[in-house]
Formats: sequence, C-alpha cells, structure tokens
Amino acid sequence: MSLVVYVAAVVLGLSGAVLFRRPRAGVRAVRNPLTVSTCAAIALGTLVFVCSAPLTLAAVNDLTGIPNFGAPLTYGMLSAYSCSLFILLINWRGGSRERIRRTALCGIAAYGALIVAIVVLFALADAHTERLTDLDTYYADTPYMREMIVLYLVGHSAATVGLCAVGVKWGREVTGLLLTGLRLILIGSLLDVVGFQLTKYTAVVARWSGHDLDFLSTSIAPPMASLGALTCSVGFVLPRLLPSVAAHWHSLRDLRSLGPLWSALRFASTAPPAPGSWWRLPRERLQWREVAIHDALLALAPYFDDRVRERALDSALRAGRSPHRARVAAEAAMLAAAARHATARARPLDTPSGYRLHATQVSTTSGLAELVELAQEFTESSRVGAAREGTVTATPDRTQGAP
Repeated sequence: MSLVVYVAAVVLGLSGAVLFRRPRAGVRAVRNPLTVSTCAAIALGTLVFVCSAPLTLAAVNDLTGIPNFGAPLTYGMLSAYSCSLFILLINWRGGSRERIRRTALCGIAAYGALIVAIVVLFALADAHTERLTDLDTYYADTPYMREMIVLYLVGHSAATVGLCAVGVKWGREVTGLLLTGLRLILIGSLLDVVGFQLTKYTAVVARWSGHDLDFLSTSIAPPMASLGALTCSVGFVLPRLLPSVAAHWHSLRDLRSLGPLWSALRFASTAPPAPGSWWRLPRERLQWREVAIHDALLALAPYFDDRVRERALDSALRAGRSPHRARVAAEAAMLAAAARHATARARPLDTPSGYRLHATQVSTTSGLAELVELAQEFTESSRVGAAREGTVTATPDRTQGAP
C-alpha cells in the first residue's frame, strides 16, 4: 500500500512542478492567485499521501514515541488540503480581490479551527494501540477518536463536494482544453467522494452498528483516493502543459524542415554562433535558426538574379503548379543560384535584383511558414536541385554552429 501511495504523491508533486518549470514562469505564477492556490492544493495533496503511507505513519510514531501520532498529523494535513481546495474554489469563481481575500480568510479560520479540534480530540482520546492501516474503523467507537474521525471526513467532504458543484457549473461556460481539464478534475473529485469518503463513512457507520466492513476503509479507499488525486493532477496540468508540448513539437518539425536550407546557406550568415547548450528547447533552437537564415538571405541579396527567378516561375506555371507554389519554386531557384555563385566567390551582380523574398516581408508567424515552404522547395524541387549543382563547401572560418 505504501508504494501505491508514494507513487501517487510523486506524480501529484510533479504535476505541481510543471506550473513552475522555469524561474521566470515561477515568478509570474506567484503573482497569479489562481496558480498559487492550484499549486498549494497540489503540494498539500502530495504531503497528505506521503503522511498517510503506513511506512511514514510508523516512522512518525517511532520518532515521536506516541502511538498513532501520525493520525492527527495526516488528518490535519488533509484538512489543510481541503482548505486549499476551498480557496481554489474561491479563486475559480472570481470576484473582487477584497471579497476573495475575505472569504479565503474565513475558510482558513474555519479549517484552522478544525485542525485544532482534531489535535485536541486526539490528545483526549485513549488510543495507545498502534494501527497503521485500519485506525478509522478500529477506533470508530472510541470516545474522542470517533469525533475526530467524523470531523476530518466532514471537513474534507465539504471541500470536495463544493469543488464538484462548481466544476459542473463552470463546465457550461468553458471549452477546449480548459473544459477537458475541468472534467478530469471533476472525475477525480468524484472518485474521491465515492471511492474514498463514501467507503470511509460506510465502514465507520458499519462499526457503529456492530458490522465489519473494514475492507472498504483499508483496501478500497486508499487506491481510490490515489486514483482520484492522479486524475485531478492531470486535469490541473493538461490545459497548461499540452499547448506548450504541441508548440515545441511543431517547432521541432519546422527545425528539421529548415535543416537542409541552413546547411546550404550557413556559410553566408554572420549571426553569432548558436549557444552550445544541448538541452535548449526546440522553440529556442528554431528562433535562433530562423534569425540566422534571415541573416544569410540578407547577405545573399546582391546575388539575386531576376532572370533565374522568372525562368523558374514560367517553368513552374507551365508545369501546372499554382501561382503560390510557382512563386515559392521560383524564389528557391533564385536563392540556390545565388548561393552557388556566392560560395564560388563570384562577384555580385552589377545590377542586383531588388526583389525581396516573401518570407522576409510577412509577419513572424506567417514568415516562418513561408520560410519552411521555401526550405522544402529548396530541398525537394528537381529544378532547384539542378540549380544547386556545383555548390561548393563553405569555408571553415565563416561556418556557424548549427543549433
């Protein structure tokens, strides 16, 4: 059981780390109350799982010398986690900053009093027999311990049921990844309510009526709580992580598409060498390569020959290509011819073309798409391949390191 609980704690903790994956992002996140409350809930949920593992409970009991001292520690931590869910609800609902602050302070006061009550009730109870996995049912009829168990369950139920209610209401107002994440949080909360809380209530009430349903509390509740927490953690990070992953994936694809063009033009670029950090993200590598290629295009502009471009354009149109694809093919042919002459150290044209490549004239996003199209045409077109024949290897002193 400890292994399952520890795995849940690790995954839940990693989901919180995603929100602070970079120093600058962490600074911005600290200024966002919703992000702070989300990360606080994840961190406290992680601590709850760590504290509730039987190995941790045994270690805490041995360290303090007090049998079952891990129980009020875990229940107090669970109440703090419930309080963080309550504050998360407040931030989700929104409103004036003063109203959110006032309501959050009320929630902190209420759950703070609940934690104090849990500690006091444990101190008053007679619980000298150590129970690591079935404490809730073993002491279900014990004075003060009974009240302590009911208090922590009721406090946790209030927060999670409220979270479910707000999730259902808010689900009608959001779309896309946010809706998917919200649904996962809602499913995780329902798993907690039904799989953990309801089974705990049932096992405790069964003890009160003289029946033994302890397996609900000891065998079903812990894995269901872990499953619910893992589902919630995915819901928390999915809207934040997936767009970034998709962006880096597209950047990696574009980076590879620009590779052959960069290999052919790198000799002409005067951009500073790429930083040598191997762990740089694809988006950062792509930004550097795009700048370096644009620098090379600028350096090759004196070699642009309108006659090459016009012949290639006419040939592409006669071959049935669309005007857009024909223009890209013509630009690629002109660029290939310019690169061939530049690498051969030929003199620039006496009357160079005033033509500007379309990829250098449009916005950043569109410009990258145009540049990728140009690179693909530069690599794949048979006309460009013929124009590139005879291109010599760049001189070593002008070669820039590829990112």
